[in-house]
Amino acid sequence: MGLIAAVYGVICYVIFLGSFLYAIGFVGDLVVPKTIDSGTIAPLHEALAVDIVLLGIFAVQHSVMARPGFKAVWTRIVPRSVERSTYVLCASLLLALIYWKWHAIPTVVWHVSSPAVNVLLLALFALGWLILLLSTFMINHFDLFGLRQVYLRMRGLEYTPLNFKQWGFYRFVRHPIMLGFVIAFWAAPQMSLGHLVFSIATTGYILVGIFLEERDLMKYHSAEYGAYRARVPMLFPTGAKRG
Repeated sequence: MGLIAAVYGVICYVIFLGSFLYAIGFVGDLVVPKTIDSGTIAPLHEALAVDIVLLGIFAVQHSVMARPGFKAVWTRIVPRSVERSTYVLCASLLLALIYWKWHAIPTVVWHVSSPAVNVLLLALFALGWLILLLSTFMINHFDLFGLRQVYLRMRGLEYTPLNFKQWGFYRFVRHPIMLGFVIAFWAAPQMSLGHLVFSIATTGYILVGIFLEERDLMKYHSAEYGAYRARVPMLFPTGAKRG
């Protein structure tokens, strides 16, 4: 069973990796065949309805499956060793559904004509993705995406939760992964109405997700996380307080 879990975990991770790489092209309107500004074009009310429903389904899955209460019930059905991999798989498949069914709304909200500003925004777009990727390794990339869990299961070792860490980007903001997403979603030389809807909706979800995550963290790391939260800004580096 340990080997099967490991194979399953690797498959889930590969699917995640594909969905993550596709997300860069999708949001940036680069290279990939279907992007945020290409594909199906429908009347505005229809496009908005479809896109908001797609984002809503992803938000519900991403939040509900991450909650401890859901995990306690879910792991009665799914082995604990593959719980995280299954979460990653479901999120990745729903991202693929967004890419597939997204309705473009190509009306231009803003367009940057300055070549220098255009380059700057593209650099910020790339920086956002780099920040979020590096941030996953500053906690534990392999635990975050379920590989550590299935590796321990294959070795017959008990899973041990990670210790609370405060290094790298986490010394300056509490949620650098989410900061990376926000930068990547908004750094657009040309912002279409569809891209704007996507950016507003995902930023709103990020704020809700942070609230839910911090509520859980306060429950399990109350004293340590409380002090951390009082000292370090949530999303944008404004200077960590000493103490």
